[in-house]
Amino acid sequence: MIAETDTGGAFGRIDCPVLVTRRLVMRQPHVDDVEDLTRLAGNRRIAEMLTRMPHPYGEAEARAFIELATDPARAEASYVLTLAATGAFIGCAGLRPVAGGFDLGYWIGEPFWGEGYATEAAHALVDLAFRASDADCVAASCRVTNAASQRVIHKCGFQYCGQGMLNSIAAGQVTVVRYRLDRKTWIGLRSWSRTSQ
Repeated sequence: MIAETDTGGAFGRIDCPVLVTRRLVMRQPHVDDVEDLTRLAGNRRIAEMLTRMPHPYGEAEARAFIELATDPARAEASYVLTLAATGAFIGCAGLRPVAGGFDLGYWIGEPFWGEGYATEAAHALVDLAFRASDADCVAASCRVTNAASQRVIHKCGFQYCGQGMLNSIAAGQVTVVRYRLDRKTWIGLRSWSRTSQ
């Protein structure tokens, strides 16, 4: 999942230190996460799908991320994803304020791919964005080659809104697909899911 780099006109701050889903505990990162973060984020296959993750990714990068993510002056809501059953660290996700709403970003460590954790985390963050703010929309982007991330975005109800280029620290200029989910569509999807159960 690619997080856009243009932050023009930040929307606002969400203050929610912990989110709990059916299988995940999404919490703020802390220094005890350095080893797991370094091990999972050090995978080139992950870094090449993101804009802001360098490769190689070592302890210094993990500590810098944790310091930035826990800075109280920062508006971005960053979470580490852990399994509720075991506490295992499996990845990161977050919301970054942008003009009119938020930009959604996430990544899952390769040993945990294909289990639906990214979709579960993305759903929780989209719900948080719309419930905890007056945001008009949530945006998401991913590389055109990242079919798994595109499936996550589609499952969350995002609508295609074009392609473009972004600069990735690990991969250089990459082509991305851009998506958007507005509040009205989100409300309709939430209503539909309740009545179809």
